[in-house]
Amino acid sequence: MSDLVAALPMYDWPEVRDEVDAQWAGLREAFRQKGIDAPQAIVRRNGDLPQVPGGIRDAEGRLIAPDPVTLPPNELDYHQLWLHPALLFAQTCWGPMELGLSKQVQVVGQPSYDAYEGGQGELYSSALVMRTGEGPQVRSPADGQALLPLDLMRGKRFTFNSLDSMSGVIGLTRDLQAAGESLDIFSSRSESGGHRGSIVAVAEGRADIAAIDCESWALAQRFEPAAQKVAVVGWTARRKGLPYITARMTPEKTVRALREALAGLAEQPRIQRVG
Repeated sequence: MSDLVAALPMYDWPEVRDEVDAQWAGLREAFRQKGIDAPQAIVRRNGDLPQVPGGIRDAEGRLIAPDPVTLPPNELDYHQLWLHPALLFAQTCWGPMELGLSKQVQVVGQPSYDAYEGGQGELYSSALVMRTGEGPQVRSPADGQALLPLDLMRGKRFTFNSLDSMSGVIGLTRDLQAAGESLDIFSSRSESGGHRGSIVAVAEGRADIAAIDCESWALAQRFEPAAQKVAVVGWTARRKGLPYITARMTPEKTVRALREALAGLAEQPRIQRVG
């Protein structure tokens, strides 16, 4: 039995857990064919993470995260997962990576977003959603540039999933800055806790606008009833999507094998090799 940890948490909605499990099964077998001791199942809760007595420490011995056994067992702390020394494979976001996570992990690959409107290869964008009827619906620009309805956005209540989210707030902030604006264009800002929560908040009138990454928006259209009450009125610019990562201490030989396995799966719609 493998002592390593794997997870695919970023699009792991309850309704698609069988699909996510199947995605991991394909990755797991590709990794095992390269001699990697990939775990049988992905983790979905803090209680599934191996104990780290004394807490998780960086290369200099500084404490950077508590022992997973001290956390609520039935929740999943993403940062705890990403920093775990036994992490073989997981998804993260470029927001946390830019805020320091990149010093603690190694990037091994990028998913493809070709299957989703707003995506192209390893690039993704976010749909700007408002309640239906409050603005004209628009398609994702073919050139991948930002399409921001500034007059429509001005004075609205903005909600986002988390402050460190590239798709939910950081990318939009940068696009607004490029247009000579800022988040001050909104009358208020609130944190929803997740893209799905943002869609519900807009649909229920607790917020007016949110930025939802294109894959989460596709999931919402399949499974979230509130998505039927909102419409896409704009798009952020395309930028790099969620990277696949492994622990900083994962041996170079294993990192090489992970990348080779992903390269072998490159013809499949969700995987691309890191350049």
